[in-house]
Amino acid sequence: MAITSANQLELLQTAEAVAREKMIDPSLVIEAMEESLARAAKSRYGAEMDIRVSIDRKTGRATFTRVRTVVEDEELENYQAELTVEQAKQYLDNPVVGDTIVDEVPPVELGRIAAQSAKQVILQKVREAERDRQYEEFKDRAGTIINGVVKREEYGNVIVDVGAGEAILRRNEKIGRESYRPNDRIRCYVKDVRRETRGPQIFLSRTAPEFMAELFKMEVPEIYDGIIEIKAVARDPGSRAKIGVVSYDNSIDPVGACVGMRGSRVQAVVNELQGEKIDIIPWNEDMPTFLVNALQPAEVAKVVLDEDAERIEVVVPDDQLSLAIGRRGQNVRLASQLTGLDIDILTEEEESARRQAEFAERTKLFMDTLDLDEFFAQLLVSEGFTNLEEVAYVEVDELLVIDGVDEDTANELQARARDFLDEQNRKALENAKALGVQDSLIGFEGLTPQMIEALAKDGVFTLEDFATCADWELAGGWTTVDGERSKDDGVLEPFDVGLEEAQNMIMTARIQLGWVDPADLVSEEETEEDGEATEEAGA
Repeated sequence: MAITSANQLELLQTAEAVAREKMIDPSLVIEAMEESLARAAKSRYGAEMDIRVSIDRKTGRATFTRVRTVVEDEELENYQAELTVEQAKQYLDNPVVGDTIVDEVPPVELGRIAAQSAKQVILQKVREAERDRQYEEFKDRAGTIINGVVKREEYGNVIVDVGAGEAILRRNEKIGRESYRPNDRIRCYVKDVRRETRGPQIFLSRTAPEFMAELFKMEVPEIYDGIIEIKAVARDPGSRAKIGVVSYDNSIDPVGACVGMRGSRVQAVVNELQGEKIDIIPWNEDMPTFLVNALQPAEVAKVVLDEDAERIEVVVPDDQLSLAIGRRGQNVRLASQLTGLDIDILTEEEESARRQAEFAERTKLFMDTLDLDEFFAQLLVSEGFTNLEEVAYVEVDELLVIDGVDEDTANELQARARDFLDEQNRKALENAKALGVQDSLIGFEGLTPQMIEALAKDGVFTLEDFATCADWELAGGWTTVDGERSKDDGVLEPFDVGLEEAQNMIMTARIQLGWVDPADLVSEEETEEDGEATEEAGA
């Protein structure tokens, strides 16, 4: 097969036909033909030669050229594609390194093997171009809903025809009881689009919380227009879901707008999700209030939020416990997903028992340490005193409000508390020194003897050791691994040292040691403030 004038035009026609069929740029097909012809020419003239082919986009004429590049004498390696400056003088007047010499060579005859090889190159290039087109088309559609037709099912995964390619709905992304047959129409959420060696992979989902959010956006014009916003979605696919919504227009009820007239809007979403029950909940910036709404239909008696631990304690009436937890823990699990908090549910009876246990524990503490009778110790606890430090260093007036306590009694209570604390401090300091704590750490402001003893038991003996600690090592924190949150205990956590306080103490130690220049900290703070001011001005 030779590239003759008879079939020059046929090249362009073939390129046009392939490009039209695959919906790609005709120039990509022609470039693939040029590469395949160049490869065939190299097999004829020699693989080391730099043979290039150019096909005229108007006439279809293929021009074969040999290209040689001028290089330095010591860099000459390929004698077929390179030549020195001296050798190039017979072709060019003033050759310099980097110049090229182009000679036209006769077209080649394509034998059966060469023609087959050229065909493979063209097909490969066309496939790559087709994949690139598919990826470019779908990469911006991630996060949207797409309609498709079921082609087949493979090992539980559904292959969906989405028009310009195929997408996959994995088994774990299907709603449990759904089944599909070829040619069934299906609506899915485009979860991810990835470029892979075998072509763009389009991953679909019907279980993603975002799928429900997008369905509501399609059914509720106020959400599409931005008047109502979906703040959070939690799903148990195919069974139950909770969705938190907020309205930016006081005249529009977000829950009513999502439900629709006689439930028409929410029912359309329910039907698409195979009967999944949906609780629509008004969003509230106050997390405890939002959680109370999220636990509906259960009634909540009290809520206690621990922001540092991202946990929330909910107290419900005894007869509401099963309703709050839900079938197989579904209600509380969805509420936890919706709020992003770990939820502990207690009945009023359990909470009362815990309070009584805490009351008894504090009463015993005051009885043992201050040598008080049970009645007097209970009076202290009832007034809100929880530890010896509060008794020792509180204003005397706060003790005088207790029935039966005069000024002399209050002073005696404080003296006993201080004596006990001083003795504790003395013993803690002795233990710390015995463990090897240095004076540099003992003299550091902000650390009590008990804290120093705890640090020593953890291997922190000097101010340098303390300065190398991380804030979470001192104050504790939480780590999330595979969606499970685990507690990291801090050395100073029992002494109510928070994360911010730990950061300040560590930074102070580093400044004292000369590791950090305070001027640098000031300049960083000023830069942050300037940045915030700029953002506010822009807003």
